[in-house]
Amino acid sequence: MKQADSQSTTKGPEGGQKHPGSGGPSPWVRRFAPLVPAGAPVLDLACGGGRHSRLFLERGHPVLAVDRDLSRLGALADDPRLEALTCDLEGGPPPSFLERRFGGIVVTNYLHRPLFGPLAAALAPGGVLIYETFAKGNERFGKPSNPHFLLYAGELLEAFQGRLDVIAYENVVVEQPKAAAVQRLCARAPAEEEETEAGE
Repeated sequence: MKQADSQSTTKGPEGGQKHPGSGGPSPWVRRFAPLVPAGAPVLDLACGGGRHSRLFLERGHPVLAVDRDLSRLGALADDPRLEALTCDLEGGPPPSFLERRFGGIVVTNYLHRPLFGPLAAALAPGGVLIYETFAKGNERFGKPSNPHFLLYAGELLEAFQGRLDVIAYENVVVEQPKAAAVQRLCARAPAEEEETEAGE
């Protein structure tokens, strides 16, 4: 594992909470993982225990795993294709790793709205964003219940529509691994030829 030095992420009291027992990949992430270009680097933002880092490593991608605490990565930290970064995601301007370009970006159970634009910009042409987090209505199931950490109706779609080509979007209640209200989106950055077509 390569490890870069930075500061610890300062997440809100509920914003970065994970589902209890969520050890395996999200079905939403697993469903759209094959759309990430083969071998392209993947960013696993707020990676937690690395369940999605593991999924993409198994699919042959180099992975940058970012979180405030990397101790939960365990044996995954020994994988030479994994770069781990302890980073303050919310303490200032967008972190410098978002100046890189990724073929895939995965965000689950984490919300920091100022990162929406930088995440879209960090996708390489044809790169895929897979995002899933809590939405308004989750307060009836438990935490997070603070509105600051819950997407309002249609917010995730609005955040990326026009920036990326939306492949799929849902605003649903899921039952597993526990009942929760979530929004989830898969979207792709325009291919390079589409971006340059007007100039040609």
